[in-house]
Amino acid sequence: MDPQPSALSSGAPTGMSTGVRGGASGGAPGGLRERKKIATRQALHEAALRLVLRDGLAGVTVEAIADAADVSRRTFSNYFSGKEEALLYGDRARMRDFLDTIRSRPAAETPWTAMRETMRSLRDTFGARGPGVTAQLRVLRKQPSLIVSQGAIFAELERELTAEFVARGATPALRAHLLAGTCLTAVRVATAQWIEEDGATPLPDLVDEALHILRPAFDD
Repeated sequence: MDPQPSALSSGAPTGMSTGVRGGASGGAPGGLRERKKIATRQALHEAALRLVLRDGLAGVTVEAIADAADVSRRTFSNYFSGKEEALLYGDRARMRDFLDTIRSRPAAETPWTAMRETMRSLRDTFGARGPGVTAQLRVLRKQPSLIVSQGAIFAELERELTAEFVARGATPALRAHLLAGTCLTAVRVATAQWIEEDGATPLPDLVDEALHILRPAFDD
């Protein structure tokens, strides 16, 4: 799949809702220590976004990100392997939120129903992006070194969504894989259109329309 940003995998600039609810796994925060870790990850992620949007990825160092988040270089290394991972932390957290949500849907739901209801339940996350975010996302899309990392996130998401569709009765495996890939492509294309149109149509509406177009392919 094309690893350009989608509603499930796109950085939200500082001051915007990132859709992160808890740690990288999307789980609920635990005790005080865990909440502090989550806050530190989020601070590093937001500092990375802010600096990259201002200076470009090549112009940002790990040291600069750590300084902006008011932590040490060693602390940065305890949380992220590099600036790309810090920058894409929100992407992985949103991916985990999406997977946790679809897995929590009733087991009797078909792949189509589970996917549709999951996207609808995440509507507020999509709609939380404020003025100017589309222009900022266009900046991030121009960072070539992020393509591989984003591709890896998409590949992982597609594998796990395929497994979820199989568990919900989509067979054979090839069909489940095609359905998962097609759904994620629809979300990506809707997001790309939203970015190019500078948010003229709300992102949730575009995603809903894209998934509706695909409805006959599921043949539930």
